[in-house]
Amino acid sequence: MSFYQSTIRPLIFKLDAETAHEYGIEALRIGLSSTQVQKFAAKRFGDQSSGTLFRLGLNFKNALGIAAGFDKNGVVVNQLAALGFGFVEVGTVTYQPQKGNEKPRLFRLPKDQALINRLGFNNDGAGKIAERLKNIDRKCVVGVNIGKNKDVPNEEAIGNYLKSLDLIHGVADYIAVNISSPNTPNLRELQNSENLEDLLGALQNRNRELGAKPLLVKIAPDLTEAEIEVIVDTCLRLSLAGIIATNTTISRDSLKTVNAAEFGFGGLSGKPLASLSNKVIRTIYHYSKGKMPIIGVGGIFSGQDAFAKIAAGACLLQAYTGFIYHGPSFASDINTALAVLIKERGFANIDEAIGSEAF
Repeated sequence: MSFYQSTIRPLIFKLDAETAHEYGIEALRIGLSSTQVQKFAAKRFGDQSSGTLFRLGLNFKNALGIAAGFDKNGVVVNQLAALGFGFVEVGTVTYQPQKGNEKPRLFRLPKDQALINRLGFNNDGAGKIAERLKNIDRKCVVGVNIGKNKDVPNEEAIGNYLKSLDLIHGVADYIAVNISSPNTPNLRELQNSENLEDLLGALQNRNRELGAKPLLVKIAPDLTEAEIEVIVDTCLRLSLAGIIATNTTISRDSLKTVNAAEFGFGGLSGKPLASLSNKVIRTIYHYSKGKMPIIGVGGIFSGQDAFAKIAAGACLLQAYTGFIYHGPSFASDINTALAVLIKERGFANIDEAIGSEAF
């Protein structure tokens, strides 16, 4: 057990989860803001992979990124890179700024190594976040995750997403389309075949007009196999760059936290999501015949967890909850362990391991 886990985390976990998160963001912003400190952090926690990865037409220092939801407003991008993350996905970003759902809206489940959140896309708005990212001399790949404003009905969702895309396109290395958060009413309906085709088609057309960048879609872990097959088919036909699998789950199956129901609605992330996420990754890999790049996210706490997603078919990884539970050395530890596992399993590199246990 690390010093963070034995000493620091118990103190942090005495605070409510969202307050602790806000303090953590501020600590990163201030504590890792100077060039000297970032250089030290990069040396201590930096790239532990076997080399630069070429994915989505982009160069990644390593395969592990921080998932959307951690740095919603793009204020600690380089600080996260200095801790060893190969890429940062900012957001979810909406066209108009919004406060999100009523507090409390973020809860820890330590017995399950999990979180429940119903934040509701609280963010500064696409315009302000785009300005912020424009002024960052970024040290890693930066994706921007876009979503729909809560007060915009699904019938008007396309226009709302397009406005966000217009604002963030120039500052994003890739764009992720969030249609799978359980915390914006009816948002997941956009995963339905007729809605999905119209939305992703419109976004891809605008993306090409602006100068094509990798466009991905983030999907839920609670879909049926038939629904995933339709999504894969749609993404392949529209030439999307990839699928992010997965968002949080609304399932509460087999939790050790007996009072989890008291926290109410929201998306569950962390360890309980791992097997659900891996199943979706394998399903995407199967129906795309390995042709659809997948960013695997959900329940990564160890090198074994990371390898399982690669073996299921993911070519890149993201984490959030594992970082909260394991602390500053998390990315470095995962990258180091993953590199060791790749060699131990007889693979020359990550590429060879992708999909090795998909069937």
